[in-house]
Amino acid sequence: MNRIVKEHYPAENLPEDLRADLTPGSQVTVTVVEEDAPPEKVMSLAELFALRHPPFRSGEEIDADLRRQRDEWDG
Repeated sequence: MNRIVKEHYPAENLPEDLRADLTPGSQVTVTVVEEDAPPEKVMSLAELFALRHPPFRSGEEIDADLRRQRDEWDG
């Protein structure tokens, strides 16, 4: 986990939502702490299948293609 600390930082350099309640011209200490990354979403099998792109071949088409390639190698 990373941590950054800036002391005596000009408040006017902060984003507007952070400096709204601060006195103009004041200096602040800014501490930034990196949060743990959320766990990666694991895709379901249905989601993986949904990502496939056509054309889809049947088992018979794949077998025929493999037989044709073997015949070419033996040829």
